[in-house]
Amino acid sequence: MDWNAILKSPFTWGLALGCLFFVLSAWGHFKTKHEFRRYRKHLSDKLDLDAAQLESLKREKDSLLKENENLRLRIGMLAEKPDAKIVRDLEILARAEKRMVLRAPGFAPAWEAAKTEAADEVAHEEMGKSLPKRFFNRLFGNASLKLLDSAQTEAAADSAPATGHTPAPTPPAPPAETTPKPAA
Repeated sequence: MDWNAILKSPFTWGLALGCLFFVLSAWGHFKTKHEFRRYRKHLSDKLDLDAAQLESLKREKDSLLKENENLRLRIGMLAEKPDAKIVRDLEILARAEKRMVLRAPGFAPAWEAAKTEAADEVAHEEMGKSLPKRFFNRLFGNASLKLLDSAQTEAAADSAPATGHTPAPTPPAPPAETTPKPAA
């Protein structure tokens, strides 16, 4: 057999070229198969991580729902206490005051002035410059209010201009009605 003739034949070159392409395609196939296996493993790991994260989020959601329910019940229990009712009523009145200040144009200046005067009185009482009016109200009843009203009218009369006109004293507040009204 002549090796020189076999190497020069076109069949040999075609067979060698075919084997070369076969080896290259087999290499690519195994490389692709390995990448596919690697991607599948990554996807499996990612799905496991997502499932674990979803499970932890579900547990956290359940615990937060339980905590929310406990807090809601606790708020309900605390709202039943007398101090909490007073604070709630105070919050309602504060919100109503803000709405009135915004909506009623004539209400705001008079209300703000009255609040400032009341805050000043409380500040003087807290600093010890005057005795609390509550103390006098408890000791003397409404008599101290009448004395206070008469003192205010005298002060207003002293500060009024000398026109001969004195301001009318403010009438005392009518007593509160204690009899229940019949139902209609």
